[in-house]
Amino acid sequence: MPATPPSVTVLTGRHVRLEPLTRAHLPDLFDAGGGDDEIWRWQGGPTPRTREELGERLDGVLAEAERGTYVPFAVVHLASGRAVGWTTFLDVDAAHERLEIGWTWYGREYWRTAVNSETKLLLLTHAFEELGMGRVQLKTDHLNERSQAAIARLGARREGVLRRHRRRPDGSWRDSVYFSILAEEWPPVKERLRARL
Repeated sequence: MPATPPSVTVLTGRHVRLEPLTRAHLPDLFDAGGGDDEIWRWQGGPTPRTREELGERLDGVLAEAERGTYVPFAVVHLASGRAVGWTTFLDVDAAHERLEIGWTWYGREYWRTAVNSETKLLLLTHAFEELGMGRVQLKTDHLNERSQAAIARLGARREGVLRRHRRRPDGSWRDSVYFSILAEEWPPVKERLRARL
């Protein structure tokens, strides 16, 4: 029986709520990460320096959602009530029970906090336990050591590197490092994430 494709939904934890990303989140998102070169260094394209530039990025994500290729979420920090980043389901193949979690960023203030751990816990729980996925993948630039370490801390297994996978905005070529979690690996990964919270 194939998995169920993800659709727009709300996922709530103790620290964050994941809700459908909309243009209404733009002011909070710009406050969280607009103009921060370190946040946008690995996201492709120049750092959004104005609300309008970040709005163009957001519109690109929403356009992918309209085409059915992304299911994007605003990451809302419950204590402040403000959107502090976004994340997406993408590369969904329900027939083969797989999807990717990606296009994720958070304001720097929320790095190495419960925000990422709980966001991933909510997304992975939804993917494995509600949608019936058998594989969830994550990928990052081979030069982005911070992201690779964060993905490994989740309990994902490094699978390998796709060489010359994507052209960066500056014209250089990115190798992509792939990680995955399989359904049978999910229970201990879930416990590890819960323990971190």
